[in-house]
Amino acid sequence: MPAVDGWFTLDDEPHLIGGRCADCGTYVFPPRAGACPNPECESDELVPTTLSRHGRVWSYTENRYAPPPPYKAAEPFEPYALVAVELEKEGIIVLGQAPKGILAPDLKVGMRMQLETDVLFAESNEQGETTEHMIYVWAPAVESASGPNAGVAS
Repeated sequence: MPAVDGWFTLDDEPHLIGGRCADCGTYVFPPRAGACPNPECESDELVPTTLSRHGRVWSYTENRYAPPPPYKAAEPFEPYALVAVELEKEGIIVLGQAPKGILAPDLKVGMRMQLETDVLFAESNEQGETTEHMIYVWAPAVESASGPNAGVAS
């Protein structure tokens, strides 16, 4: 189950769900209703739209302290990286966590990333059933032999 409903899909290739202005094409994330954020546009309609699942690291940092409630995290708390990714097609910057085990030294500005999902925390009910609460994360992109960097020396 998503930790925040309506922000991303949980399929094999997850995507963010944002909004796009029906008049000027401006993108927003997270999804919302209402007026376009572009000051030069007077539209009141943002259409739900699927966003890119790839982008490049714009900035990053590392969180070494557990956020206060109401934030819920796995116990014991593990440090995590926060990554600001500029989406390939839309050009907007979306902040998200990196997957567990990827910290600031593993990242660099300009690095290609892809959207994935990860477990934020799990809860068990009285019947012993466990529910995993999922979030979207920015992971280093896995390139295929025919990917955008194929044949490019690094």
